[in-house]
Amino acid sequence: MIIKKLHEAGLRSEHAYLAAVGSIGLSLSSWLASSRRENLERADRWGIFVGEWAPTFFALGLALANYERDETAQPDA
Repeated sequence: MIIKKLHEAGLRSEHAYLAAVGSIGLSLSSWLASSRRENLERADRWGIFVGEWAPTFFALGLALANYERDETAQPDA
């Protein structure tokens, strides 16, 4: 039901996949920036916090891709 609503709102699987890849890059850059300004433990926490978004976005992209596939496989009524 949530996936259907997200799809109807215009979110596509490609958007979720791009968000996942972007969060990986953001994780690396936030870790690098934080490690230069703060202690290493805090930098690790920032990198891990942002890095945990990627699996969620990949799972959302997979769910949307499955919904899109099923939607195109059903004949119009």
